[in-house]
Parts: sequence; C-alpha cells; structure tokens
Amino acid sequence: MSDFHQNGIIANFHNLSDRKVEALEAELVGFAKKRKMGLILPSLFSELEGPALAHIIDEIAKVPYLEEIVIGLDRANRDQFLYARDFFSRLPQHHRILWNDGPRLKSIDAELEKEGLSPTEPGKGRNVWFCTGYTLASDRTLAVALHDCDIVTYERGMLARLLYPVVHPKFNYEFCKGFYARVADGKMNGRVVRLLVGPLLRSLENVYGGSPYLDYLNSFRYPLSGEFAMRTRVMHDMKIPGDWGLEIGLLSEIYRNYSPNHICQVEIANNYDHKHQPLAEEDGSGGLKRMSNDIIQSLYRKMATMGVNLTSDSFRVLKATYYRNALDILEFYHHDAIMNGLKFDQHSEEAAVELFMQCILDAGQAFIERPNDKPFIPSWSRVQSAFPDIMQRIYDAVEEDNHGDV
Repeated sequence: MSDFHQNGIIANFHNLSDRKVEALEAELVGFAKKRKMGLILPSLFSELEGPALAHIIDEIAKVPYLEEIVIGLDRANRDQFLYARDFFSRLPQHHRILWNDGPRLKSIDAELEKEGLSPTEPGKGRNVWFCTGYTLASDRTLAVALHDCDIVTYERGMLARLLYPVVHPKFNYEFCKGFYARVADGKMNGRVVRLLVGPLLRSLENVYGGSPYLDYLNSFRYPLSGEFAMRTRVMHDMKIPGDWGLEIGLLSEIYRNYSPNHICQVEIANNYDHKHQPLAEEDGSGGLKRMSNDIIQSLYRKMATMGVNLTSDSFRVLKATYYRNALDILEFYHHDAIMNGLKFDQHSEEAAVELFMQCILDAGQAFIERPNDKPFIPSWSRVQSAFPDIMQRIYDAVEEDNHGDV
C-alpha cells in the first residue's frame, strides 16, 4: 500500500484500499455512455511470441468498457502480420492492427517523408505516432490509454486506474501518468529512473537553478513509465520524440500545452515488472546507454527552449554534480534494500552511475554538435494542414489491411 501524500504540483492518486477491479470497471461502464474509451498497444512482432503479451490480451479481453483497441505492429512481414490478425482476433472489442511495415502505410509514410513530416527513424515513437493518427482518424473515443506490451505482472486493473481520472465526469484532467514500485526477484529494478533521472533532475537545479518545469518533472513518481492516458483531443497538437526520449518528451509537451491542475498521476499497481534492458549491447551501443543518452538530450532540448544557456563547461560541472548526487541517492537505496531484505549489488549499481555520468557528457556533445536537429515528430494538426485528406487515407489503409488482401 502506498503513502497518500500530495507533495508535488500535480495530483497523486494512490492505491489505498483493496477495492476490486470489478467495482472500478462498473463505474467506467457508466462513464463510457458519454465518454468512449480506447487503448493503444505499440508492439513488436517478437512480443507476440512471448508469454507477457498473450496474458495481457487475455486480461484485456475481459474489459467491458473499451470502445476501440488500436495495435501498432512493428517489424512484421506479411506472414507475421497475418499471424497477428489471428493472434488478436480473440479480442471481443472493436480492434484494428496498424501494419507499420506493410505497403499501404509505408506508401503514406513515403509521401509524408517527402515533405519532412514523417518520423526520421523507426521505433516506439514512430509506432505511437501512427497509432495516435489512426485513433484521431477513427474518431470513436474521447479518451485513450497507452501501455507497453511486455508487462509480465499485468492485470486489467492497471488499465482501469489509468483511464479513471480522465473520464470521471467530475474531474477535469486531460492527462494521467501511471506509477508503481519496481521490485522483482528480491531486488530493486528501474535503474534509469532511480540512478539517472532522479539525481539528474536534482543536479540540473543545482547547476542551472530551479524552475517550474523541473518542479513539474520532480512531481512524477515514475516519469519514464510507458503507461498513461489522455483525452483524445490532446493528440491533435502533440509533438512526441521519435527516440527513447518519448516519455520525458511527452511529459514536456503536456507541460507546454496544459496547466498542472489538468495533469495527474495514478498508482496502477503495487508492483510492476517488464522486460529488462542491458546496460549496453556487446558493441557498446544500445541498451540503457542509448536510452539514457536520448532521455538526457530530451531534457537539454527542453531547457534550451526555456532560455537556459547550455555550454560544454556547464556539462562538465553537471557531470560532477550528478556523480555526487547519484552516489548519495545510491546509498539511500542501499539502506532501503537492507531494511526490506532485498539484494543490492553495489558494484553493478555504481557501474550504472558511471555509465550515466558519461552519457551526460556524450549527450551534451551531441546537443552542441547538432543544434538544428528536429527530434520531435510533427503534430497531426500540422500534417493535416499539408495533407487535408491524411486521416481518411490512414483510416482506409488500416481497414484494407485488417479486412482485405495483403
């Protein structure tokens, strides 16, 4: 059971009782009469072959209040897409699969690319972007949730808690972020949040001074969670990063467009576990190193837009400040683990801190060398201004893929 303190500039909703999921769902069924709800699932084909997604779909199949489920499918050839159509056919709700590698959507993407309106690289950001485009084109929902497809501890109450704040008729929230504890196999997980984002936000305040934006990010219990919900209209003007900075970039975009009293976070599980990333791949790239670099650059870009003077010298100061703050916080986690009887590998934890410390400099150098990068995918309102029929074309392409020959 979580604490129940409200200690940030956004509302916190906690899991303070043993209320059954059926009671939440009964309320949501009532809300759905006026506020139709949807779900977006960005997926890799490989996730269809693992146990986590199969269990997630079995749970979602029991959800009584969803109007639409939009599944973004990446890295799938024709036979794999046909397999996916069969895999998801057990969902009783209205659902559609976006075959992102199929000829119809690739043709649309190629036209957008000619105008500089397409995501520049494949990945989760691109997948989510096309899913939000189809959701807007479908126009079946007033609120939509999104969560990852590799959650091994999934239960459908997570979805109910995500959607509840943005559809309750007496609430005025436009965006809701999920949070949870990350403990599994007798140890703490969530290294990027614990050992990078937390101490880095503190260090940014130390070096560049406090700001409402940093106060806002510090209010989130788990800023990198891939679970959130929003009013569908939010997606019209939303710009999202196409890289691993998706979650931080999305929070920054919500901050730009909405006041904090329209933003909240909710505890969706007592514990949560999903697929874990290595610190880096064998060639020294990828893994948490790539993720961390993208996250840090996302923070740098946002602070630069706020008029903060970011220089090579200041990045070196930030690196040193981060290292001290991270080691202090690491010691707190060590003591927390001892009190709770959890394993704690101090060597691997400090190795992660050292990797993140280098990422602060690497991301700073990349930021200085490429100041004109366009990291954000254009909003759908901008795309529509260039291609007025784009929504209908995306809708038709998805319908043909799901019901026609491929």
